Amino acid sequence: MKKFLLAFLLALTVFSLIGCTGKETFTVALVTDKGDIDDRSFNQASWEGVVEYCTEFGIPHKYYKPTKATTEAYVAAIDLAVANGAKIVVTPGFLFEEPVNITQKKYPNVKFVILDGNPANTNAYDDDPHNDGTLEKNTYSIFYAEEQSGYLAGYAAVKDGYRKLGFMGGMAVPAVVRFGQGYLFGAEAAALELNVDITVQYHYTGDFIASPEVQAKAASMFTNGAEVIFSCGGAVGQSVMAAAEAANKKTIGVDVDQSGDSETVITSATKNLKHSVILALKAFFGGNWDEECGAVVANLDASNSGIGLPMTTSRFKTFNKTMYDALLAKLAAKQVNIPYDLALSGKENQLVFAKVVVTMVG
Repeated sequence: MKKFLLAFLLALTVFSLIGCTGKETFTVALVTDKGDIDDRSFNQASWEGVVEYCTEFGIPHKYYKPTKATTEAYVAAIDLAVANGAKIVVTPGFLFEEPVNITQKKYPNVKFVILDGNPANTNAYDDDPHNDGTLEKNTYSIFYAEEQSGYLAGYAAVKDGYRKLGFMGGMAVPAVVRFGQGYLFGAEAAALELNVDITVQYHYTGDFIASPEVQAKAASMFTNGAEVIFSCGGAVGQSVMAAAEAANKKTIGVDVDQSGDSETVITSATKNLKHSVILALKAFFGGNWDEECGAVVANLDASNSGIGLPMTTSRFKTFNKTMYDALLAKLAAKQVNIPYDLALSGKENQLVFAKVVVTMVG
């Protein structure tokens, strides 16, 4: 009954707005980070959360793709979303910290959900003291323990028999760095248990796009011995998968279960993006935003189903669910230390390991 009433009222509101203004309005908006809603990764999973919830309740929704990956362009996209009637705006990615910092104050009656970022972490791009970094009551910040998800992937790969690994990240933003360094520490843990030596070729592409250059770089890593590459950078994974298919090698996906994208994907280091967006929308439309989300920083990890590996679709040879469940339980209980260092992004070969040798690939 509650669902029916909510859908009816929203439909009635939309009908009235169209009739009065002559244009359709969109209550829920998502503004994409670098990439698009079909990147089979971060943007797409976030958008799928919006679509699933809004479709169920008949809520009008729309996504906006900024013209450039700049604060000004992101703010312009949010401005457009609000002008088109948005009451809640979902922004996936660290690069939205400055834009949300600005717009949460500019539109105090609009709610914001930022994934992998907190506007309080930044100072705005202008000199207005009113734009100093804050987390306002109309903003909900969600983080994920990417280092745990990457750790699971690295550990599983070594346990499954791989000794020559690769990592290809997109931009060296905190989430990508945590994924990659967690991957190294997971590989180290498994290597110590098995008393084997591991090599890792490590590279950041500097963007989140698929390109011939990215595919060529991945092909080169495979030629130089990599047996499996963890691709961590949105559409970057599409290029890595193409290179793996040509070389008959393997890949590890990121953010969402990417097993359906290529037979080369042995597993994916996931974040529960879709579900976390749905929960935020539930709090806005039917819950208590001020109590559940307003000025709240949520940290989703192994203890609350925030990260993991999709074991039902993984293509492991020997690593199994019993082994996975045991390691996941240790992570959930905070029994595993993952000493990642964001200051060493791009210098992962300076991290100290006993059984893993990291080579930075230019």
